[in-house]
Amino acid sequence: MPIQTGTDTAKTRRSLEVGGQKIDYYSIAAATEAGLGDFSRLPAALRVVLENMLRFEDGGRTVSTEDISAFAQWAEKGGKNPREIAYRPARVLMQDFTGVPAVVDLAAMRDGIKALGGDAQKINPLNPVDLVIDHSVMIDEFGTPRAFQFNVEREYERNIERYQFLKWGQKAFRNFRVVPPGTGICHQVNLEYLAQTVWTDQDQDGKEVAYPDTLVGTDSHTTMVNGLAVLGWGVGGIEAEAAMLGQPISMLIPEVVGFKITGALTEGVTATDLVLKVVQMLREHGVVGKFVEFYGDGLDHMPLADRATIANMAPEYGATCGFFPVDDETLRYLRQTGRDEDRIALVEAYAKENGFWRGADYAPVYSSTLELDQADVVPAISGPKRPQDHVALTDSAFEFRKYIAGTRKLAEPTRNGTRAWSSEGGSPAPNELPGHHEGYKSGSVDGEDYKLHDGSIVIASITSCTNTSNPYVLMAAGLVARKARALGLNRKPWVKTSLAPGSQVVEEYLKAANLQEDLDALGFNLVGFGCTTCIGNSGPLQPEISKSVNDNDLVAVSVLSGNRNFEGRISPDVRANYLASPPLVVAYAIAGDMNIDLTNEPLGFDPDGNPVYLKDIWPSSTEIAELVDTVVTREMFRTKYADVFKGDERWRAVEVTDSETYDWPASSTYIQNPPYFRGMTKEPGTIENLDGARIMALLGDMITTDHISPAGSFKPTTPAGQYLTERQVSPRDFNSYGSRRGNHEVMMRGTFANIRIRNEMLDSVEGGYTKGPDGQQAAIYDAAMAYAEQDTPLVVIGGVEYGAGSSRDWAAKGTNLLGVKAVIAESFERIHRSNLVGMGVIPFEFTEGDNRKTLNLTGDEVISIDGLEGDLAPLAMVPCTIKYVDGTEKQITLRARVDTEVEIEYLRNGGVLHYVLRNLAAS
Repeated sequence: MPIQTGTDTAKTRRSLEVGGQKIDYYSIAAATEAGLGDFSRLPAALRVVLENMLRFEDGGRTVSTEDISAFAQWAEKGGKNPREIAYRPARVLMQDFTGVPAVVDLAAMRDGIKALGGDAQKINPLNPVDLVIDHSVMIDEFGTPRAFQFNVEREYERNIERYQFLKWGQKAFRNFRVVPPGTGICHQVNLEYLAQTVWTDQDQDGKEVAYPDTLVGTDSHTTMVNGLAVLGWGVGGIEAEAAMLGQPISMLIPEVVGFKITGALTEGVTATDLVLKVVQMLREHGVVGKFVEFYGDGLDHMPLADRATIANMAPEYGATCGFFPVDDETLRYLRQTGRDEDRIALVEAYAKENGFWRGADYAPVYSSTLELDQADVVPAISGPKRPQDHVALTDSAFEFRKYIAGTRKLAEPTRNGTRAWSSEGGSPAPNELPGHHEGYKSGSVDGEDYKLHDGSIVIASITSCTNTSNPYVLMAAGLVARKARALGLNRKPWVKTSLAPGSQVVEEYLKAANLQEDLDALGFNLVGFGCTTCIGNSGPLQPEISKSVNDNDLVAVSVLSGNRNFEGRISPDVRANYLASPPLVVAYAIAGDMNIDLTNEPLGFDPDGNPVYLKDIWPSSTEIAELVDTVVTREMFRTKYADVFKGDERWRAVEVTDSETYDWPASSTYIQNPPYFRGMTKEPGTIENLDGARIMALLGDMITTDHISPAGSFKPTTPAGQYLTERQVSPRDFNSYGSRRGNHEVMMRGTFANIRIRNEMLDSVEGGYTKGPDGQQAAIYDAAMAYAEQDTPLVVIGGVEYGAGSSRDWAAKGTNLLGVKAVIAESFERIHRSNLVGMGVIPFEFTEGDNRKTLNLTGDEVISIDGLEGDLAPLAMVPCTIKYVDGTEKQITLRARVDTEVEIEYLRNGGVLHYVLRNLAAS
């Protein structure tokens, strides 16, 4: 489909000659010549957004000359001018956990528009949409040559209904492609293949136009592609659906934080260590809702794979994106990964012509800046609960013991020389560990019993888009395995090991380097191509290990090369989760115990009884770089991506019907028609005041979307498990919350059901519980349904950074379907705030220093909020009345975090999809 440009864009349109051919583009320099302002010192990340304004200028209907001039004023005002703008990304990227509910919504919208008398064909993506199936594979089998084959077979058994539905969507909707399971992780496929940095297409007049590659994705780590100078970020599925259907994204011109990188990494330090330090620094700086742009001569020493690692974790440092301008390294990576030479030439010419190139004189204005010398970065891990909890590797064992001491309410440990604890001799005996026990027998290998204790590492996983896209850390992991194997070391028998690469190219170069054999020898066999452990699909532990952990209330540990380590995410049996580089994951699998100080104590002993230390098996930077340069070839990428949409025989055998609307199977426990559009009228409603609402949950700081809508496994005793059991689904086939996102009945029951969430209305209770209308403890779903029967509205109270983490729209959808009308918190993370508005739930922020503690909230109060009816303005201050149990009342002021006029329209319509659906039906 041709790109649609604006109606008033002629004055900024120019031609560029590349390879003997002319191509049109929208010139930022021409905008200055036209008197729209001086844009010469805008950061490259913001120039991408400005180009979008130039290309879609239409005289003010959505983009005006004032919108464009606002970018010049942004630079004049020192990097601040929060004007509302309408931004149109070029494409949309989805993965299956978020993509299935998005396609469910589109299918439901086709039913809905027909009910309003409209044409079902109007529900079609106008922008290209790619969906990569990467979240489904679960690690049932590991540590064996058959692990990959077994896990793939189980993946298809569990998910065939979902795959049939996605194949129907690929047939039914235009501009919609599906990358089959077993191909790779969506962000790595995007980085290695889909992204082009600069796109070309014909406009409505048939003329070829070049423009920056931009996208939004239904996964928060869409930001990874910013390492390739492609502006993209995560949004909820509902916002992505609106973008697909031609609705511009309403946003404020963001602040841009400049992060200056100098120097180079020292020997033994990895890109993972660098990004964990960056996450810590940017969380402390405060970048929520802001762009971050990386610059400085340190980028001259930073491979694009390392940049992608940093860009990937933008959600972890809270930014909208972490952008890297185009430079020589961008071109090198495009060439290495098999992009056409004509495209590479265009990227260079366009970037230099339109100011996206990072040269020696690159010195834009930033809203604020900070700086890091890479030489100051040290080996590190992050944990046990948050990505920003940076711990130097030298302090890891000591900090873990401090965490255990706090968990067990024991005195803090003390350091003794180079040791991380006060006991003498080698590794601590089980009875020296905080936990006052001698360890618990959990199993045996070759007749030798082993015991678990607090700190036993039961999961070690090389996984996720963050690191498996980076050949430098993957090769390092393989070399650690090779050196350890040569010295007779192996993983501990209680450690569940896995390797889940982000693309098939990784498998190819590990085999080419003969490193896969070494990884296999230590139990890091290929288990699948997908997110696996990082998304919570770590699969079950051995029954005896799980029983030992749970029967004895042990703090078991996981170590993964992922981006998220939130509570309850990785495994229900694991309470402490650490992020680490792939080579450190291998090392920790060998050690098997978080109490061991890897920098001072032996990981194990060779056949002669000699101690083997981490330094003995750690490869040099030169070894790694030489191997990458030798083994990772352009041809690998071109071969592996030649038939990327074809899939294997299983995928090709999936049969679907060809129909305009979906025939919803009544018996399906995976795909159900959601209730959002039932009984919808042609005219929007009004925003109403909130009167007499009860508090459903009283929550603390950094409540993540994993807390609100977990993605992992669940038990038969949960409301979701009971629902499936009643429909004759055995626990073996429950799959996960993430895979059930096409069924609102399961997802409602799973909302606020994380096993580690703590509702402060209840004393010392973990899990999804609250007080029902009768004042008794009940599952949140059951209590919400009881309140719904009484027509009682609900609110949720939170602390700072409410909604951090994944972009999952079900955290907002589930909140809405439980009857929650408002969420009141000290602050919100960007994506979740937008998702709440998109589902018709109003986010409010406390003001004037108020919070749940200063207001002495217990959860038994009644909440009323006025000032919502009539002409509610963006960011309006509204009165809220709190009625306490003793009858006293207190009035406070809340800020409505409805940031733009368009968002107010969304609320009047009941949500963004209702708004789009009414407009399409009326057009």
